[in-house]
Amino acid sequence: MKEKSGAGNNISVKIERRPAMKEIARPGSVWDWECFDKNGQLKWRESVHNLVTNEGLDHFLDVVLSGATQITAWYVVLFEDDHTPAAGNTYATPGYTESEAYDGATRPAWTEAGVSSQSITNSASKASFTIDASKTIYGGALVGGGSDANTKGDAAGGGTLLCLSAFSSGKPVEDDDVVKITITATMSDA
Repeated sequence: MKEKSGAGNNISVKIERRPAMKEIARPGSVWDWECFDKNGQLKWRESVHNLVTNEGLDHFLDVVLSGATQITAWYVVLFEDDHTPAAGNTYATPGYTESEAYDGATRPAWTEAGVSSQSITNSASKASFTIDASKTIYGGALVGGGSDANTKGDAAGGGTLLCLSAFSSGKPVEDDDVVKITITATMSDA
């Protein structure tokens, strides 16, 4: 006797995917550096992207989505050691040695000109440092908040280190050079 089985499986599978709708807002900035000698002649120029610190990212989220107090005054810092910016750098532990070798009594303020097309800049009022000693600078940072964010060398005032910008190699400066920095911050979907 022969047995036949007539059972069979016919499976049809249709997989539908929703289109990827992943948007990531990425804060960042470009720092345009210029150094002029005492006669106003351009000595060097460099454009550098920055690193936004974890402390800076937390500040963005805290202010925008959690109702924290906004920092309304930001200041530009120069650093004079070959520091590689790291996400874990903070105002209290910046990782760099701040340069105080400039004439101003306080750190220069970052004076912005309002938001337009997901960017904001200080191009109308560049941060300016009149150097008072021969040094090599390696980059800068944007700091604010706390009790003494405008004070040269302050790391104890409880402020926020928003971002850092470092050159690929140090840049020489000398007495009476003027370093001007334009910072253009952006928030874009990458």
